[in-house]
Amino acid sequence: MQLTQIRNATLLVDYAGKTLLIDPLLAGRGAYPGFAGTANSHLANPLVDLPVPLATLLDVDAVVVTHLHLDHWDETARRVLPRGLPVFAQNGADADAIRADGFTDVRPLAADGDTPFDGIRIARTGGQHGSDAVMAAIGARMGEVSGIVLRHPDEPTLYIAGDTVWNAHVAAALETYDPDVVVLNCGDAQVPGLGAIIMDLDDVGRVARAAPRASIVASHLEAVNHCVLSRADLRAWLDGQGLRARVSVPEDGEARTFQRVRELRPA
Repeated sequence: MQLTQIRNATLLVDYAGKTLLIDPLLAGRGAYPGFAGTANSHLANPLVDLPVPLATLLDVDAVVVTHLHLDHWDETARRVLPRGLPVFAQNGADADAIRADGFTDVRPLAADGDTPFDGIRIARTGGQHGSDAVMAAIGARMGEVSGIVLRHPDEPTLYIAGDTVWNAHVAAALETYDPDVVVLNCGDAQVPGLGAIIMDLDDVGRVARAAPRASIVASHLEAVNHCVLSRADLRAWLDGQGLRARVSVPEDGEARTFQRVRELRPA
């Protein structure tokens, strides 16, 4: 498996002979206003350019959209991605919205069990886009979010947690699937007065303790206005915690390669 950090939560995953595009944010730098009511909302999103040509991100076998927030499924993605690409959505409502954009092969992920794709098993996992206090205050805005798990006999088990904080959903996914590789959206996106709406440093530590054999990849950093954790600060914290060897912090455009080291666990 090769995992390439593109920008924000956008990833390219080469897995079992297929290339999957995860949560595409494809617009040029500064195309959208900052997210109102969040940290640094005066900054225009995305904060940085794509690290690869746009055409590279269109030549894929399928797209996975964990939820429909602009920084995971943006107007440019909706406009430029080939209409016939398989697009996996977290639920029927999101699938209907993606179909309304003209996509013809939209597949909701099964609520329980696996959704197959050419020998790859895709499982949907739960998440919560902020603490209980965040959800009580702005839960309608945060909406429903999901993660995914990819499994194949010849590949490491990959868990992409999505836009969630540490909670029972994440703990259950780690216990159920025992992933070899975990991708965390851990840019500490902040809503002033309410706190983080994705993982922060403490949450990274919680995941590392709960999955002591997994390799962890840090994503969703330095690309949208409300993410306040820098890669430099994350790396310094990892050094202090003795986690630098286990937690990779790729720059945009950098790839990491992983091999299966454990037997595929049934789930």
